[in-house]
Amino acid sequence: MQKACFIKQSLINAPAGDVFQWHARPGALERLSPPWDPIEVIEHQGGINKGATVLLKMKAGPFPFRWAAEHTEYQENRLFQDRQRRGPFAFWSHTHTFQPDRSGGCLMRDEIQYALPADPFARPFIPVIRKKLERIFNYRHTTLAHDLALHNTRHLKQSLNIAISGASGLIGRTIIPFFTTGGHQVTRLVRKKTTSSNQLFWDPLAGKLERSALGNTDVFINFSGESIGQGRWNKAKKRKIIESRIKTTALIAETIANLEKPPKVFLNASAIGYYGDQGDLTLTEDDGCGADFISEVCRDWEKAAAPAQKRGIRVVFLRIGVVVTPCGAALKKMMLPFKMGLGGKFGSGRQYISFIGIDDVIGAIYHIINNDALEGPVNIVAPKPVTNLEFTQTLGKVLKRPTLFAVPGIAVKTVFGEMGQEILLSGTRVEPQKLVESGYLFRNPDLEGVLRHLLGVERRDGF
Repeated sequence: MQKACFIKQSLINAPAGDVFQWHARPGALERLSPPWDPIEVIEHQGGINKGATVLLKMKAGPFPFRWAAEHTEYQENRLFQDRQRRGPFAFWSHTHTFQPDRSGGCLMRDEIQYALPADPFARPFIPVIRKKLERIFNYRHTTLAHDLALHNTRHLKQSLNIAISGASGLIGRTIIPFFTTGGHQVTRLVRKKTTSSNQLFWDPLAGKLERSALGNTDVFINFSGESIGQGRWNKAKKRKIIESRIKTTALIAETIANLEKPPKVFLNASAIGYYGDQGDLTLTEDDGCGADFISEVCRDWEKAAAPAQKRGIRVVFLRIGVVVTPCGAALKKMMLPFKMGLGGKFGSGRQYISFIGIDDVIGAIYHIINNDALEGPVNIVAPKPVTNLEFTQTLGKVLKRPTLFAVPGIAVKTVFGEMGQEILLSGTRVEPQKLVESGYLFRNPDLEGVLRHLLGVERRDGF
């Protein structure tokens, strides 16, 4: 059996002990999972200590498989090692080492020894595997370095108790591993009876939320809400959209307002749909509410937080733009047709898309939590909005696919009705004025940078 070796090392601007402990905390595997090829942790026992085990659900193209690994070596703050016990390789051993650097940072090294089944017939696949490993570990090292930089910022070292509703949604399930690897404690609000110490049962439509369990909460984040981008907006769908936002927000706001020790900050999700269809008019947090259905929903959604504001809690309305990630939302739906060369603009293509990469959603929220001057509405968007046509062309460029097709506006209205008009054909050009003025530095301010990072596609054209 002939073994191949892959090595990736980077200088991380953080002490070796901090980098090691980041890996030892819950959520590290999920946080390091590349969004274009995500893993699902089915079972994890023992952390990274010797003898610990992990069972993962993964995919090879469209084919799912399970990977079982065991940790075989452990030296605190210096190294840990895991080996495949069941999976697609004939042999797999991954050694993580953390060497202190003279500058006070850490030289982090990932070394993988592996062998393919059916050797030597599988040897021609080694370059393919090496290329995939390069993509994955470039992403992992970049993400780790960025997360540690956020967590190690001078003012952000306090460990927080954070409660999150809507934890299973796109942003919730992405931001929780960011919090936990940073040493924060997260309590998820769930809708099934639970005995877990990090879960809290609630039934928002019935008005049930355990107040006593929230007494030590520093931050409450509400991401709850029925999806607006799936299905036509008939009366039943609209009722779900409204109730899933307003009832949940009102229950949370009233509950935390009546706590003896309320959270320091309540972050309530909203959306740039608040502004409605405004064409190419540039909008900031100072602009008023639009006249669309979603505009009215957002207006009432934000009003529902009034009890928390009256109690003196710092309340922030996260007016979130179009979140870019292949793990969900619009980009996930677009990937298949664009990869097949069938991508194109919607309608005229002139409508503005105020987007933001998922990593900057996380970074902006963390910035808001730790910046007491930010309250009220805050636009969570990148500083360079693009038109629908520009979005289409940029995605095609990154994927190296043509974007010649177009979906006529009349077809969108016929198939999707009011939802298609407001979500796909309307334009909202929004600036992140408060984020910029408060000093937030965007990780990826432009669309191409966001897409290349999240899809693992490097620039090779010299531009």
